[in-house]
Amino acid sequence: MLSPHEAQERCHALIERALKAGAEAGDAVYIADSSEAVSVRLGALEDVERSESEHIGLRVFVGGASASIGSTDLGDSALDELASRAVDMARAAPADKFAGLAPEELLLRSGVADLDLVDANEPDPQTLRRWAEEAEDAARAVPGVTNSEGGSASAGRGVVALATSHGFGGAYAATSHGRSASVLAGTDSGMQRDYSWRSARHAADLPSPAEIGREAGERTVARVNPGRVKSGAYPIVFDPRVGSSLVGHLLGAMSGSAIARRASFLLDKDGAQIFDSAITISEDPHRLRGPRSRPFDGEGLPTGPRNLVENGRLTGWLMDSAAARQLGAAPTGHASRGGSGAPHVTAGNLVLQPGSVSRAALMADIADGIYVTELIGHGVNGVTGDYSRGASGYRIVNGEIAGPIAEFTVAGNLIDMFARLVAADDLETWRGIDVPTLRIDGLSVAGD
Repeated sequence: MLSPHEAQERCHALIERALKAGAEAGDAVYIADSSEAVSVRLGALEDVERSESEHIGLRVFVGGASASIGSTDLGDSALDELASRAVDMARAAPADKFAGLAPEELLLRSGVADLDLVDANEPDPQTLRRWAEEAEDAARAVPGVTNSEGGSASAGRGVVALATSHGFGGAYAATSHGRSASVLAGTDSGMQRDYSWRSARHAADLPSPAEIGREAGERTVARVNPGRVKSGAYPIVFDPRVGSSLVGHLLGAMSGSAIARRASFLLDKDGAQIFDSAITISEDPHRLRGPRSRPFDGEGLPTGPRNLVENGRLTGWLMDSAAARQLGAAPTGHASRGGSGAPHVTAGNLVLQPGSVSRAALMADIADGIYVTELIGHGVNGVTGDYSRGASGYRIVNGEIAGPIAEFTVAGNLIDMFARLVAADDLETWRGIDVPTLRIDGLSVAGD
């Protein structure tokens, strides 16, 4: 893996090759990752895995057309061929009046901010194994746990670099650490499984392996012998580990490319009040040690904090340069790049801000409701907003969590769901998209 400086220089060198081969403009991206993971099961070592990947991608523009190509070979002769082939491909491609680099005047010029994304302490395999064992041991120690799918611990490092033909160059490194445990409870056909996991840029920001294991065990035991729920309309409370998916659906619908294609349930709703005025959804890609932090976007534009929803109102679309040209607007610094292909839209460190009531108070007036801890399937229509997903969780009876339930479907429409959404005050920020406990009344449930 190259250092950030070396990766940036390699990207610049590839751009120079492309210009000499006949490209009018272009950009190059370098993405590298290495990771190591150790897993144990029933106290014995099960797997030690190490992976490394390194990729450089080139996008060129010729005569209004573009082409993208990538390679895992970073040698000089391979880069020469890469540049030549990319230009040939662009010459054969159809013109696209919206394609092109980001506006030069908007590029990040102030240098790459240090967001404290690198943990200098890299755990060795023995340490990873110890953490995995501690997590599984704590999970298996919970009364009622009958079997284990294992405990694991991992550590990784990555480098991202980007260079453009009109003056941008930047690179940064980031590390990641993870711990998890997954166990089973019950027997035969009544067996249930659950898990707990955490990830962070720095290992010191993780809960202890024992905490993660204990949470996995307690979650699993609580799910044993689930009942069924009758079909009807219920108030639904979403646990934070599944509630974040609702913000993910919003993010997809706010994509400028979806708006330009007229393929979003938020079409014509820019600036509209779609949540209660108490709801604000913020983004901060500059959060120190954040899981989705980055100093620049996939086109070399600066990233920065903003509210995607403020006092319940949408504040605008998330746009890369191509979508912005289609919509007659300016790009918003939300472009993301893979090893090849055009940019797509993403956002960094999203938070649905907490409300003013506790989780207990949020449920206190629910005589008969459902607390959802798991969602299954992908039954969400991004064009209409229709929502239907399999689920499992717990009954809420007279404001209290009651017995486990499974094999039911929750359905509604996201526009209606967003309008009725209420947030508790129990926010934790570590996932990249973080929400507190959420409540939505009147959702349709299909069960018995």
